[in-house]
Amino acid sequence: MEVKIGIQQAQRELSVETDETAEQVQQQVAAAVESGGVVTLTDTKGRTVLVPAAKLAYVEIGTATVGTVGFRS
Repeated sequence: MEVKIGIQQAQRELSVETDETAEQVQQQVAAAVESGGVVTLTDTKGRTVLVPAAKLAYVEIGTATVGTVGFRS
């Protein structure tokens, strides 16, 4: 699942590919925003990304892309 995070006063968005479900990501973001804490995501390679909830501009939760092979035309 691809998650794109916009961060205030940052030129580029942060893109994270994670094995978590959309519901799990949404719950983590909501809990972090409510408590003023930190959004913590782990990507598919095991790296951890931390973003302070106070600096979030937006979070875009994509759909899982399973088994995409080949070219699009």
